[in-house]
Amino acid sequence: MWKVSVDKDKCTGDGECADVCPVDVYQLIEGRAEPVNEDECLGCESCVEVCDFDAITVEEV
Repeated sequence: MWKVSVDKDKCTGDGECADVCPVDVYQLIEGRAEPVNEDECLGCESCVEVCDFDAITVEEV
């Protein structure tokens, strides 16, 4: 199981994380990424890699 966090202060809402996620963990809500399907996370960290603002963390729990 994975815990996905988005730092709202760093997120610019460009949607790269949502585009790259193979299991649709993210949705853009009010201009910011939200992990709405966190239970589906595979821990691949593709979202972390494409986020130029270090707004996303993925941790195994």
